[in-house]
Amino acid sequence: MRLCAMLLIMAALVAVHASQAHAEDTDDWPSFRGSSEMTGVAASALPADLEIVWTHEAGSAVESTAAIVGDRVYVGTQKGEVLCLDLADGSLKWTFDAADSVTASPCVAGGTVYVGDESGLFYALNAADGKKLWQFPVKAKIISSATPAPGVVLFGSYDAHLYCLDAKTGEQKWAFKADSFVHGSPCVAGGQAVIAGCDGQVRFIEVDSGKQAAVAATDRNFAACAAYDNGHVYVGDMSGRYRKIACKNGAIAWDVEDKTGGSCYAGAAIDGDALVFTSRGRAVFRANTGNGEVVWRVAVKGTVDSSPVIAGDAVYVGASDGNVYAFRLSDGDEVWRFEAGAAVTASPAVARGRLVIGTADGAIYCFGRKPKADADK
Repeated sequence: MRLCAMLLIMAALVAVHASQAHAEDTDDWPSFRGSSEMTGVAASALPADLEIVWTHEAGSAVESTAAIVGDRVYVGTQKGEVLCLDLADGSLKWTFDAADSVTASPCVAGGTVYVGDESGLFYALNAADGKKLWQFPVKAKIISSATPAPGVVLFGSYDAHLYCLDAKTGEQKWAFKADSFVHGSPCVAGGQAVIAGCDGQVRFIEVDSGKQAAVAATDRNFAACAAYDNGHVYVGDMSGRYRKIACKNGAIAWDVEDKTGGSCYAGAAIDGDALVFTSRGRAVFRANTGNGEVVWRVAVKGTVDSSPVIAGDAVYVGASDGNVYAFRLSDGDEVWRFEAGAAVTASPAVARGRLVIGTADGAIYCFGRKPKADADK
């Protein structure tokens, strides 16, 4: 009887530990938009009174969006480095020297960091120590951030291809040829990879086979990634039009124009009926997922290439005016601002109560709530 009770207690403890580990895993920010669906939504809210926890000087511009997994931050630099930093204090854990600038965002999956550089090399690195596991060459630069899918990793290149590689070996599974550059990062919608390209097409490609299942043809070019939710993707184009597109057949559900005329280079953030876009027309705006109608619009002083992130009841985003902003999701009121003093084109990475973002002058900032011992100093 006593043995039975002890076994039950042990089983309960194991279940609690497993559930905590799972909760911690879901609080990571492992890739460009936080998930393969590219929704740009953090698992938890940030403190209302955000403050600088640490700053790391990278020595060159940081356009790459960070990945946060466990207690580490992974980010690329224009100098051609991939940095691994301690999330607690910003100290350097390791550096990997790529062949060229790393504008793409690292993707971390299964203990491996995947990222491409502007020479056209795609790397798999050991997340623990930064040692190269394998590399895969393509014929033009890689700006597209990698996206994981079961057993594979996907990325686009300026050689007009979307690539699908075996995540463990780097062996090419397939390569889909578009009609122009694949600048934006692929979005995974169910079993499909979605790319919005510089050929004006939004393509739905089967991850298993590499075959195109559907397409939405437009006469506009795309640089932004698509974001997926509930059977549809949402994406803005380089002429300032924004669309909702059905994954099953490529049908365009709605097509609205940004009245500021600004082009879109950033992915959308989606949470329920809230859809947040940014624009080179110096605007951040929330639209309704159902019909595309604008709920609120906020003007800022610079262009916005940074993709917005929804965390709790706020939207976080950077701008070329040198600021990182937070706007209330419900009405767009500004609730926080940090003056970085240099353009911010990277997007926020939000996990574990921290926001990490890089700037054009090479500073990488981590915001959150300082540990009490540090705050008392």
